[in-house]
Amino acid sequence: MESISGKTKICIIIGDPIEASLSPLIHNAGYQACDIGEEFVFVAARVESSAIGQAVAGLKVLGVRGITCTMPHKTTVMQYLDEIDPIAAKIGAVNTVVRNGSSLKGYNTDWIGVVEPLQDMVKLQGVSVALLGAGGAARAACYGLSAAGAEVTVYNRSIDRASQLASDFGCSSAPVELFSKDHRIVVNATSVGMAPGIDESPLPPSVLHREQIVFDMVYHPLETRLIRDARKAGAHAIYGTEMLLHQAGAQFKLYTGRAAPLDSMRQALAPKVKIK
Repeated sequence: MESISGKTKICIIIGDPIEASLSPLIHNAGYQACDIGEEFVFVAARVESSAIGQAVAGLKVLGVRGITCTMPHKTTVMQYLDEIDPIAAKIGAVNTVVRNGSSLKGYNTDWIGVVEPLQDMVKLQGVSVALLGAGGAARAACYGLSAAGAEVTVYNRSIDRASQLASDFGCSSAPVELFSKDHRIVVNATSVGMAPGIDESPLPPSVLHREQIVFDMVYHPLETRLIRDARKAGAHAIYGTEMLLHQAGAQFKLYTGRAAPLDSMRQALAPKVKIK
């Protein structure tokens, strides 16, 4: 960091809360791995919902290169941008903002964080996927999975929300009580299992088996109840940190124009989340 100067481009993550964000750690590790630590630096700032418009205007004036948006700003930030990428518009949320000249353009890379780790294991075309949840994270996942050709069924406690999400992306829906064991892939896009509710799971262990891939988007804690149950059943588990890394990798390329060094970013992340 000693090489930071007036020429260094600033990228920043904004949210509320923000103190536990791992984005500065992995992005800065990527800059160092690519030997562009003099060109870019990644920091974090807590921004309350009521101040999001002021924050975006201020960051634009300051010439910030990239703005990563986390909860609760992914939707509200859109009204303050000059342009929205068509995919982000379809999903209805922005987690990445890039400044080019005097213009701010919003993107969504969350869907990439879901699709890429799965595509590293299996071809998604025609594969049956159970998507748990119908909120913002589920919308990004549903877009990515359906665009990749997967046959997605949305499960949610509120069947009305599940039906609406499924309708938006041409998928099926069902109440979570009717969950089918026949799905090849299970993706948890709910907050169930997130600290402090670490002993909770969105599914009973009886519906998990060794033929499945179970992807939990929750990464705090790393070893969620769903992941523990999946491993015990012999299923292949994908940790939520993989979503974090792959969505950040797509942001990295948008901010820097370079391919992200995911291995270096993963190594920087490992001590923080105690990946085994």
